[in-house]
Amino acid sequence: MRLLQMLPVQAVCSRQLEQVSRLQVKIAKFLVVLLLGLGCLTSWGVPTAIAGLTDDRYDGNIFPLYAGNGYLVPPRVTLAQSLEAHTPAVLVLYVDDSSDSKAFSPVISRLDAYYGRAANLIPVTADSIPPKERYDPTEPGYYYKGLVPQTVVFDKGGKVLLNKTGMVPYEEIDDVLRQAFDLLPRTESEDLKRRAFNEVNTELVPGNSSR
Repeated sequence: MRLLQMLPVQAVCSRQLEQVSRLQVKIAKFLVVLLLGLGCLTSWGVPTAIAGLTDDRYDGNIFPLYAGNGYLVPPRVTLAQSLEAHTPAVLVLYVDDSSDSKAFSPVISRLDAYYGRAANLIPVTADSIPPKERYDPTEPGYYYKGLVPQTVVFDKGGKVLLNKTGMVPYEEIDDVLRQAFDLLPRTESEDLKRRAFNEVNTELVPGNSSR
């Protein structure tokens, strides 16, 4: 009699244990899916962009990716064409798999925003410079020092006003371009203004400039 009474109790316990086991399996599956989802977000989100900016891996052309300015490449004119036209120019030598070049690209994009309608911005990949024993002054290889990024600023007569490698600050390049265009120095005017007439040069500045 006691054995018969115990059988239903054992059956109930067995069913409860089975339900608990199924619930544990579901929870385990849910946790696995959740961890996988978090892993995808981590690999596809902001940390990847930060890693791309700070490493020397090739991700594509740096100007659309890291400067948000795909119009800079390919350049509208060559260095030879710019010098022949007697137009101030900024030659930028870079490579796409350089973290320094990636970090420097927004500076060039900012220069393009202020000077792009009056000066020629000429980004050139160092890898595209053909190996030669001698280069003409109209060729980027003539100025290349073997390090990137490298910035070379020319006035309208083709004279080199600046030739530096590394992360050159925007303000330093801006000061040189102000000299090339005979603009007031930064200490006298934040806006790009001519020395003689002290008026805003609308060819250089698209609207109000605040820096």
